[in-house]
Amino acid sequence: MRKFGLIGYPLGHSFSKKYFTEKFEKHGISAEYELYPLEDIEELSSLFKQNKKIEGLNITIPYKQLVLNYLDEIDDKAAQIGAVNTIKIKSGKLKGYNTDYIGFKNSLVKFIGANAMPQKALILGTGGASKGVQEALKDLNISFHLVSRNPKNNELSYEELNSSKVQNFNDAKLIINTTPLGTAPNLDQLPHLPYQLLTKDYFLYDLVYNPLETAFLKKGIEAKCWVKNGLEMLYGQAEAAWEIWNK
Repeated sequence: MRKFGLIGYPLGHSFSKKYFTEKFEKHGISAEYELYPLEDIEELSSLFKQNKKIEGLNITIPYKQLVLNYLDEIDDKAAQIGAVNTIKIKSGKLKGYNTDYIGFKNSLVKFIGANAMPQKALILGTGGASKGVQEALKDLNISFHLVSRNPKNNELSYEELNSSKVQNFNDAKLIINTTPLGTAPNLDQLPHLPYQLLTKDYFLYDLVYNPLETAFLKKGIEAKCWVKNGLEMLYGQAEAAWEIWNK
């Protein structure tokens, strides 16, 4: 039986096992997909020793960047992005890919329309998930500012967005949450933004998909914004991972 799985921590919110298990059954493939919650990325080596038949892994928070040090090879696009969310294991060698980029870009175009994209965006968060989003926006010629709790270089802080840099919020009609804030079971958490300034001209995209309607998206709905959760992106990146594992 073929073996696949997901590493990250925590994993209680993940839909991946259900998704891939159903896909294996649908295609009549003898395979299993397991969740491997690793409290430390250093546990990855032990995981492979205990599960030598693993052919592929998905990577989620907080290891999309840390896992780079454990790979034998990195796909060109993933290397350019600087984060990996899919690994293919063949002949004992690990090759990393980024399918978040594919899933997000396709989903965003479907959400807004290729010819209706806002010119400016805010990306909330600077972790591994943010890297794929940044690359997709570059490809779509959308300029963006990064927002972080601990800003570096030209990044903005949430405090600045609520005060001295509030014009950046007014100008950016696309706001993308790449942080885990609002993920079950922490349903009340949301990024600290001047939500009172939202209008129907804004597009709010949350990479979180469990719950389907996060506290962040609820703020958008209240202001009559266009909103979208990360479920379609999840399916898109999963399909791309499936192609990598089976090509």
